[in-house]
Amino acid sequence: MDREVQVWREGRAGRIRLNRPKSFNALNLDMVKTIRAAVDEFGADPTVHVILLDTLERWFCAGGDVRILQAGAVAGDSSIAETFFGIEYAMNQAIAELRKPYIAIIDGLCMGGGVGISVHGSHRIATERALFAMPETGIALFPDVGASYVLPRMPGSLGMYLGLTGARVTGADAVHTGFATHFVPSERIPALSAAIVRDGVTAIAEFAAPLPPFTLANERELIDWAFGQDTVTGIVSTLEDDGSDFAKATLAQLRGHSPSSVHWSFEIIRRGAAQDLADCLASEFALVCQIAMSGEFIEGVRALLIDKDKAPKWQPPLLEEVDPAKIAALFEPKPR
Repeated sequence: MDREVQVWREGRAGRIRLNRPKSFNALNLDMVKTIRAAVDEFGADPTVHVILLDTLERWFCAGGDVRILQAGAVAGDSSIAETFFGIEYAMNQAIAELRKPYIAIIDGLCMGGGVGISVHGSHRIATERALFAMPETGIALFPDVGASYVLPRMPGSLGMYLGLTGARVTGADAVHTGFATHFVPSERIPALSAAIVRDGVTAIAEFAAPLPPFTLANERELIDWAFGQDTVTGIVSTLEDDGSDFAKATLAQLRGHSPSSVHWSFEIIRRGAAQDLADCLASEFALVCQIAMSGEFIEGVRALLIDKDKAPKWQPPLLEEVDPAKIAALFEPKPR
C-alpha cells in the first residue's frame, strides 16, 4: 500500500487511490499506467459494481509531472512527451468509455491531469475544499486531457473563460460549471466512501448537499459575451470596453500567461465544440507533440516551476503580437 497508486477491491467497489503526497499527487508515467490498468481490470470484472477514485491528503492531483516533460524538451527528446501524453489520453478515453459508475472524490486541489482522471467519469464529488483549474496557459501548454471536449460544453462561455484564464473554481461552483456532478461537505466524505463500498452508486443521493448560489452568477453576462467572441482579439477588446473591476482582473489574468498559448488554447477549445471526445483527444495529441518541444513551454516551466522567478520571457510578449498564421499552422495536418 506504499505505491504511488494504490489499487484494491473492497465490497462492491474497485478502489483506486493516489498516493504521491510530496508531489501533490502529480501524475507520472507509472501512475498513469497503473490507473489505466485498474480501470480496464475493474471495468471487466462483474463483481466490481463501481470504481471509486480518491486520495487521503488535502489535495487530489496537481496535474501531470511537467518537469519531466520539460527536461525531455531541453534535451531534444520528443519521445518522452509523446509517450506520456499518448498513454494519458488513452486512459482519459478509457474512463469515459466505462460502462459502470466511476466516482472521483475531490477534496482538494484538482488541476490539469487531475481533471482528466475525474471529469470523464460518471460521478464527480466535490467538497468545499475542492479547487479545480486548467492552468496550462500559465506554462505555455493548453487545456488538454480531453478539456477541449469538456470546456465548450460548460454553460455559456464559462469553459472558454476557464480554459484561457486558468481561473480557479472552488467548492460547489465546480458543480455549477460542470467540473463536478455533486457537492458533499468534506466532513461527510468518510461516511460517503463507506456507503459507496457497501451500497454502490445509489449512496451518493443520501449525502449530496443542496447547491449554494454560483459565485460567478453576477459575472455570467460579461463572461458569456466576452468569451463568446470569435477571436482572442475580440475577447480582449470586449473586456477593455467593459472596464469593470472583473473585466480588468480578467484581462490581467490573460496578459499574465503566454500570449501564444492563449491563442492556440482558444483555437483548440473552439474546434472542440464540434468534435467528439476521441477526436478532441486526437487533436490535443497532435498539438501537444508540437507545443511540448517548444521554447515557449520550456520557458514557462522554468519560470513557474523550476526557477520559480515567475518572470517568463514570452515570445512574443503581447497577445496582440501573436501571428495568426503561426497559430493556424499548428493545426494543419502533418505529413506521416
